[in-house]
Amino acid sequence: MKHSKVKDLLNDSRKDYEVTVKGWVRTFRNNQFIALNDGSTLHNLQCVVDFENTAEETLKRINTGTALSITGNLVESKGAGQKYEIQVTQLEILGDCDAEKFPMQPKKHSLEFLRENAHLRVRTNAFGAIMRVRSVLAHAVHTYFQERGFVYVNTPVITGADAEGAGEMFQVTSLPLDNLPKNEEGNIDYKKDFFGKHTNLTVSGQLEAETFAMALGQVYTFGPTFRAENSNTSRHLAEFWMIEPEVAFNDLDANMDLAEDFIKFVIQYTMDKCGDDLKFLETRLADEEKSKPQAERSEMSLLEKLNFVIENNFKRVSYTEAIDILRNSTPNKKKKFQYLIEDWGADLQSEHERFLVEKHFKCPVILFDYPANIKAFYMRLNDNTEPEKETVRAMDILFPGIGEIVGGSQREERYDVLVEKMKKLGIDEEELWWYLDTRRFGSAVHSGFGLGFERLVLFVTGMTNIRDVIPFPRTPQNAEF
Repeated sequence: MKHSKVKDLLNDSRKDYEVTVKGWVRTFRNNQFIALNDGSTLHNLQCVVDFENTAEETLKRINTGTALSITGNLVESKGAGQKYEIQVTQLEILGDCDAEKFPMQPKKHSLEFLRENAHLRVRTNAFGAIMRVRSVLAHAVHTYFQERGFVYVNTPVITGADAEGAGEMFQVTSLPLDNLPKNEEGNIDYKKDFFGKHTNLTVSGQLEAETFAMALGQVYTFGPTFRAENSNTSRHLAEFWMIEPEVAFNDLDANMDLAEDFIKFVIQYTMDKCGDDLKFLETRLADEEKSKPQAERSEMSLLEKLNFVIENNFKRVSYTEAIDILRNSTPNKKKKFQYLIEDWGADLQSEHERFLVEKHFKCPVILFDYPANIKAFYMRLNDNTEPEKETVRAMDILFPGIGEIVGGSQREERYDVLVEKMKKLGIDEEELWWYLDTRRFGSAVHSGFGLGFERLVLFVTGMTNIRDVIPFPRTPQNAEF
């Protein structure tokens, strides 16, 4: 007999019919009441066992974590807390679970403990909810772009190019590390390596996506990216997923419009599909906030924060205007900022970004026209800027509680300007000959942005550590599982 999903049964309008359901025991009370969960929903299904007619040996094997197949009648529940329950007629143990050794007991565990058991943490309510939300958010990303005629492009994970010109990269090699081949100069001879050159794991699919945008018009990538920064913070991962659209003929204004529309769509889509999970995560966040000092607590609940983003137009502010606001702000004057803002050209920190969003404008903010020397080589140089105050057509979207969530720009489409910038920064033209070709052959205005998917999941779930919104986090000194 085909088995049913717990989610479908709890939403069923029929009753008094035989069903089979399979899942894992969350709790077993009084040798009679099994709370069964199959991962399809936050909610458990109560299964009532006729313990007087069930072998004692079988009852002893029903522990938290045990996998069961249960057949019985779905009936209206007499007890409080659930709409339906199953009166069990047949019970089969599919997989035993040793109660003494199983780490996921029916109690609250610390997030640190759960990270150490990342292979089992998804069996908890919180992580089941987070991963269902993550899944729906990923679907929303594809839905948004596919419905608008974007082409999904799989850009390479292994690359010879460094898109950022910054971020540390993980090297990929098949050379024997205990006997590296050397050339005549005494350097490692990468011609003998698998790809015949020095290669790394990608930090971004952007450069390759640009080449496709210049043929297909509007494209997007959504794949894994890697940064070898030795950064052990709650905001950094060594392996994470990036969403990167690139659109031919879009200038910076159209790019900002696209990013704002995209974010609002995926958040609304997820709120429509994940109501129960988000309500649970909202309650979880409220409980966490109680342990913080009043000053550090969020003024908004999780759902209020999500609605705040959907319902407000994002405020567009130039970097120069933002610097003036920050320089004259009370926390700057009273030296409350960890990084004080003194001069134009300062690289904004998370504390500055959050001040602009949460305290000054009280809505999501898009900053644009950043100093050229703190942004990547491929961003379009603004015309008519003073040499010592050169700016580029860059934009960052700032969110409450999180700071920067999107970084993007209009790309430098002029061949001679791009080559000049690369020379200044010491970027090898021969290495990026194929990228420069897009400026040689039919170049046009084009723009794009990057959104770290885990940052988005962090915001939507209300979690505070990025390691808790990816199935198996990869961080310095940690590649377990």
